[in-house]
Amino acid sequence: MDSFDALDMPEPLKRTLARQGLTTPSEIQAATLPNALAGRDVLGRSRTGSGKTLAFGLALLAKLQGTTAEPRRPLAVVLAPTRELAQQVTESLDPYARSVGVRATTVVGGMPIHRQARNLRQGVHLVVATPGRLRDLIERGDCVLDQVESAVLDEADQMTDMGFMPQVTAILQQIPAGGRRMLFSATLDRNVDTLVRRFLNDPVVHSVDLSEGAVSTMEHHVMHVTHMDKQDIATRIAAREGRVIMFLDTKRAVDRMADHLLANGVLAAPLHGGRSQPQRTRTLDQFKRGDVTALIATNVAARGIHVDGLDLVVNIDPPTDHKDYLHRGGRTARAGESGSVVTLVLHNQRRDMTRLMSRARIEPQTLRVDVADPELARVTGAREPSGVPVSVPSGASRERRHGSAPFGSGPRGSGSRGPRRRPRR
Repeated sequence: MDSFDALDMPEPLKRTLARQGLTTPSEIQAATLPNALAGRDVLGRSRTGSGKTLAFGLALLAKLQGTTAEPRRPLAVVLAPTRELAQQVTESLDPYARSVGVRATTVVGGMPIHRQARNLRQGVHLVVATPGRLRDLIERGDCVLDQVESAVLDEADQMTDMGFMPQVTAILQQIPAGGRRMLFSATLDRNVDTLVRRFLNDPVVHSVDLSEGAVSTMEHHVMHVTHMDKQDIATRIAAREGRVIMFLDTKRAVDRMADHLLANGVLAAPLHGGRSQPQRTRTLDQFKRGDVTALIATNVAARGIHVDGLDLVVNIDPPTDHKDYLHRGGRTARAGESGSVVTLVLHNQRRDMTRLMSRARIEPQTLRVDVADPELARVTGAREPSGVPVSVPSGASRERRHGSAPFGSGPRGSGSRGPRRRPRR
């Protein structure tokens, strides 16, 4: 299929696609849309940034056209693991939903629950939600799933990895049998087998990436650094011309690094699960506009964030899982663009990083660098920061956290992890 016009899909959706400049479906869209539009259960895997949202979204909206939603009773549900991904799904589908008269709403934690309940009482066709907040609304009686005809799990593997399996299972059990189920993810492994066997009926399986390796337009660099140089190197990279997302393991490490960069003249802002949703939304908007040039984040930013023209992602702390590496890196080199992923690796992390790259089926360029190495500037655009303190951009202020561990301390160089906590919705 080389054109959206070839699909059995409502004309308003085709016209909206044309207005958005989309005429040819991506590989995952071409593979799954004919089956999804025909009402089949679908199990799909494709790399991040490849168009999965429209792959399931267009099929949902085509079915919802001309239907009537009763108060508190949506007709379709999309579950996503993070607030950012849920909001991005809703935003991406908004022009298409309006073209066919479909009302959609986002239901996530960190936002006033009474407003979300009010939207549901007004009647919506499609709910895009994180599992925990949707469960809260169901328990309050503000959302009833007895009329849901289509359900989608987006990034199902991350939902299981984050401990959302009980909530997801409980939600799917309340959806009437016989409806359509679609499960999409950048990676599929045995963690989602239980969901597939239990809730999908004879699914059509499409895996358009033969390996889990990242896209060919993405360069991978592993930089061996000393503990003494690590913070200075990260600071110089953050001071580059252009935007960068930098990942650390813990919220405390993120906050401390953001403060350090601001004190050195870099427009930086933190993004992690400890911030309110309005703060997180403002920070992302500022980063997309360029008011913030260095986004310092935990894995909460590893999925569901799309920024046009982002050409560099830096792992200040190497991820522990190859899937996390792929999803962090997937913030760049999207939709055919080029980009680089740089990982700073201490001596005691080299063996683990080699194993991780092997599992990800990636052969990185490996080099040892110090602060003054010209290769550092060539690969990342690193430069000396101005050293002139700057303020947190307007609207991105946050409470200071006391007792933060120093940058580069802790078992993996980014602050102690502390006890495991229940996943944030």
